[in-house]
Amino acid sequence: MPHDQQTRPYLGYGLGLRPDHYQDIVRDWPAVGWFEVLSENYMVDGGKPLHYLERVRSRYPVVMHGVSLSIGGCDPLDRAYLQRLKSLANRIEPQWISDHLCWTGMAGKNLHDLLPLPYTEEALVHVVERVNQVQDFLGRQILLENVSSYVSYADSALSEWEFLRAVTEQADCLILLDINNVYVSSCNHEFDALTYLAGIPRDRVHQFHLAGHSYQDNLIVDTHDTAVIDPVWWLYADAVRRFGRVSTMIERDSNIPPLSQLLDELELARRIAEPILNERAA
Repeated sequence: MPHDQQTRPYLGYGLGLRPDHYQDIVRDWPAVGWFEVLSENYMVDGGKPLHYLERVRSRYPVVMHGVSLSIGGCDPLDRAYLQRLKSLANRIEPQWISDHLCWTGMAGKNLHDLLPLPYTEEALVHVVERVNQVQDFLGRQILLENVSSYVSYADSALSEWEFLRAVTEQADCLILLDINNVYVSSCNHEFDALTYLAGIPRDRVHQFHLAGHSYQDNLIVDTHDTAVIDPVWWLYADAVRRFGRVSTMIERDSNIPPLSQLLDELELARRIAEPILNERAA
């Protein structure tokens, strides 16, 4: 069941846990509200990554974020993958588990990309059924993230935000709203990002992502290899005005800077959000 803005879990401001920063984190225990981990990197029986994750988990709340669920795919759900995911969740007790509203492969092959869906009634029924299966298996609600996209389908009958809203309401799941992805897709497909935000139900959004992107030919690509740019910060401020106090984190997956630099960037998120939230509360 969805939580309203007063009762949904709130973790504050967090970062993605990356191997580049393991040593700095366990040495300094920085003032971070929480960490997000890439589920697939830790779905193992042991080893150094899991060792560091368990140390971090002893000090901080953790959430799990996956890239291989392929909730929109046509292949049957991978039960072995789901079992490993559930085992990791049982081990580290995350605050929540998320993945992407997309498909990632076919005929048993993982294409290692987050591919957009056609926004049709047929796809909606298909995704809702699969979300229900996943949530039943895991015994919890999941969060689905909006992906950045670079192509659209001629058969789409709904906007992306209408499709996302319908999936979450019909499957009773939650939303990880990636602010950078909204911005990237709004530029690539020439829609109004504020219209997107207005179409998303407030009570379903439990997490924000912030990230950087790159420009390639005539497209903006979600690369997570640069700092967050001003237009994405401005859109984040609009999202805070609409959705209120939502757990926020910064993703950086390549060209990873020192931890201190990401902490400074995270502090900027705090400085943007807190005055808005205080004004809302007044």
